Amino acid sequence: MRHQNSGRKLNRTSSHRKATLAALCTALIVHKRIKTTVAKAKETRMFVEKIITRAKNAVATESSPDKLNVSARREVFSALRSKTAVSALFKDIAPKVAARPGGYTRVVKLGRRLGDGAELAVLELVDFNVGQEKAAAKTAKKSASRKKSVSKTKKTTEITTAPEIPEKISKNIPETNAGSPPVVTE
Repeated sequence: MRHQNSGRKLNRTSSHRKATLAALCTALIVHKRIKTTVAKAKETRMFVEKIITRAKNAVATESSPDKLNVSARREVFSALRSKTAVSALFKDIAPKVAARPGGYTRVVKLGRRLGDGAELAVLELVDFNVGQEKAAAKTAKKSASRKKSVSKTKKTTEITTAPEIPEKISKNIPETNAGSPPVVTE
């Protein structure tokens, strides 16, 4: 029986499991969101929330942001094994989540993977909406470039093309043979 045994084994040995969780946490801290299986996401969430809390408490106790708690950085580094992740955690993430009492991550289920049917999920940091910002920037950029290209092409195509049929009317046009003209009904 598994009395008081928390955590998932993830079908790995102890050292392999620790390395996997460290790699997933490093990727999450650096990229702010990762796509993985649901079991790994839930296990990584438990692991990374403890690390973020440790960094947050260390940043909150220090009077100046340049002089951070060295022992906290060492503890986090022993878990993550990445200097870039540790510096990103203490510089970017810990100050931003200082007011949050916990729950720094979110797991969003995506469905099943086609190859092996594993349940996929996105694990992301709550205060960093990376996907939404990128999508908003992309749509704004696309609409701005579309307006420029439309205004440039209107000048040249107004003379050469025939007027288009409005969408409301074009839906009511029945399909006909190629030789006969279409009949418009409203």
